[in-house]
Amino acid sequence: MRGKRSKQYRKLMQSYQLTFNFREPYQVLIDAQMIQDTARFKMDLVGGLERVLHGKIKPMITQCSIRHLYTLSVPQSEKDPLILQAKTYERRRCNHHDLDEPLSTLDCLSSVIDPKKSATNRNRYVVASQEEEVRRFCRGIRGVPLVYVKRSVMVLEPMAERTVGVKEGIEREKFRTGLRGKPGKRKRDPEEEETGEELDQQKEVVDGEDKENGQRLLKKRKSRGPKGPNPLSVKKAKKERPRIDEGDVEPAAANTEMIIVERSADGTETTPGKRKRKRKHKSGQLDELRQEIAENNDLIQKS
Repeated sequence: MRGKRSKQYRKLMQSYQLTFNFREPYQVLIDAQMIQDTARFKMDLVGGLERVLHGKIKPMITQCSIRHLYTLSVPQSEKDPLILQAKTYERRRCNHHDLDEPLSTLDCLSSVIDPKKSATNRNRYVVASQEEEVRRFCRGIRGVPLVYVKRSVMVLEPMAERTVGVKEGIEREKFRTGLRGKPGKRKRDPEEEETGEELDQQKEVVDGEDKENGQRLLKKRKSRGPKGPNPLSVKKAKKERPRIDEGDVEPAAANTEMIIVERSADGTETTPGKRKRKRKHKSGQLDELRQEIAENNDLIQKS
């Protein structure tokens, strides 16, 4: 099977799964002509169906189809392998075994797929048939995947128009429920039911025990209050400097304050000025340098 066709078949089966709840293993109804043609082309019927449907299958055959194999006008040596192969598949009861002659493939499969004539594939069958009349009838039933063999190639038919209409209607309904925000009820999976039963049993055990043990087993959520502002974004409060009273001032500080007050009272200095730095002249160093220079000059003249 080529990659492009295999990808199309996988997407098609995913659509059947989402729209009509198909699940593995797929129940595949096989007719007598399909067994005969696959044997003539030397094809693996079960393996080919699993590759086309991309999943495990459960091959099924009706009693009428087995009786059709018994009535084939071929040598017994070719007929026996076909009958043995058909007997390995699961027998699907069609309630036609009391009749003197088997019904046609169309009548038999139509009574199995849609017994109430409601045009619905209630049991989710996949039909593998070589008869065009059977496939034409199944296209009128919603949600029936059809498989047939053409020139030793197994083909999965695209969705029929009626099936596509049902699929689009379901998708529109899902879209509307999504907009309204009122999803439908979902059935519990068996695993969820088991976990729910276990939780109920645990709650009963906890209620029977003391309150202290119950509080330890069932942890309650801590109530969280409103959050405060980010401390990094809050402006820091300024610290107020303590006021110094006159009685608490030290004597040295008091004397300096008095001096400043007296100077300001004379009128010479209105405000206490800054203390000026006195520049120290290096006159002594200059005299020493001059004496050294004079001595050097005397020595030069004498020499």
